[in-house]
Amino acid sequence: SEGLVHSTVGRGTFVSDPAAPASEVEGRAAALAPEVERLIRFEHARPRFTAGPDVEPLHSLIPDPALYPVDAFRRCLNRVLTRGGPELFLYGGPQGHPGLRDCLAGRMVESGVACTGEDVVLCHGASQGIGLAIRLFAGSGEAVAVESPTYHNVLGTLVALGLEAAPVPMGTDGPDLEALDRTLARPDVKAFYTIPTFHNPMGTTMSLGRRRALLEIASRHGKPVIEDAFEMDLRFSGRSVASLFALDERDLVVQLTSFSKSLFPGVRIGALAARGRAVEGLVALKHATDLSDSLPLQAAMEAFVGDGSYDRHLARLRRILRKRRDVMLDALAREMPDGTGFTRPDGGYQIWVELPHDIDTRDLLADAARAGVLFAPGSQFLPDGGASRALRLTIAQAGEDSIRRGVAALAEVVAASPIRARGGRKAVSVHL
Repeated sequence: SEGLVHSTVGRGTFVSDPAAPASEVEGRAAALAPEVERLIRFEHARPRFTAGPDVEPLHSLIPDPALYPVDAFRRCLNRVLTRGGPELFLYGGPQGHPGLRDCLAGRMVESGVACTGEDVVLCHGASQGIGLAIRLFAGSGEAVAVESPTYHNVLGTLVALGLEAAPVPMGTDGPDLEALDRTLARPDVKAFYTIPTFHNPMGTTMSLGRRRALLEIASRHGKPVIEDAFEMDLRFSGRSVASLFALDERDLVVQLTSFSKSLFPGVRIGALAARGRAVEGLVALKHATDLSDSLPLQAAMEAFVGDGSYDRHLARLRRILRKRRDVMLDALAREMPDGTGFTRPDGGYQIWVELPHDIDTRDLLADAARAGVLFAPGSQFLPDGGASRALRLTIAQAGEDSIRRGVAALAEVVAASPIRARGGRKAVSVHL
């Protein structure tokens, strides 16, 4: 499709002449932008998860559709359409539905965060929110510091925007602060993207002390922080920890939240909270990007949150997720080889697993799919896409029995892998 080779039936496929006459060049598709070409290569490098209906989906971060409160949301949508009439089908303001913004700000105030509806900018899901926040601070050719590992879609966003990822190694309590200090000292690094609560892919939560230290480093270098709080509403055990946005005293933090994981992704409603000039910049970027989002859906979400339906849904979802997490932790401890490490999240969907021997977990994908389980290899979350002996499992779509079957199948695949068959390290099972 790029014109690098040409084929003739009966003769074969040949490399095209790099100095083709103008007549041959005419009519070819226009060259794509370099950032788009990089993004295509990035997308092609992602794992492709294709399997039959009997394969356990321990790779997926999409919430279980069986848990969606569809009827309750439908009633809210019908109610606002009856009351709002044609006005809900006009273009909305780029900042989003005022009622929903005030509703979300009110929930933040209840948790001790100083915020008003004017500090909130609604967006088309978390993915758009990430793009808007990054574009707010960094331009083509510059860099954004990211944790390693990190959410793979943020890596794709950086590629699409012509930006570089500056990796900061992750530990069990968040990013390496010395490495972060060095990275933010670089003049080309314009911001730091972090997931301090229920980290994706690790599932870990950063301690309060490390959050304060992180903000001190960012403040010293004058670099903004993009806090991805996409699963913040999904805590099912342990004590909550104040968000970076709540701790921020210098207007450094832009916080991203979303309903995609706590409710359902199809409504495409996310929110950015910021202060000062950052809000103006986000509104301007949002307006230039797509004018506005769906007012009917945002109005229905305000009603859904406001009448208590959202909190009732969260209470049920948290109970289910806690049971699923406990089942997965028990299965990992029972089934996986000695020396396997795994995290113990207090909320969210993901658990990070590190195998006790050197192997690129990408090499296990095909065998795992044939054995009846899917997982996300650790390489998918590394800025350089390098080999990793880690993998991410999730409890988003898999029920308790599905989790047990999936982990058992994964353990068999790991045990049968060539490196494991030659003998791996023996150790007591550990928790990261």
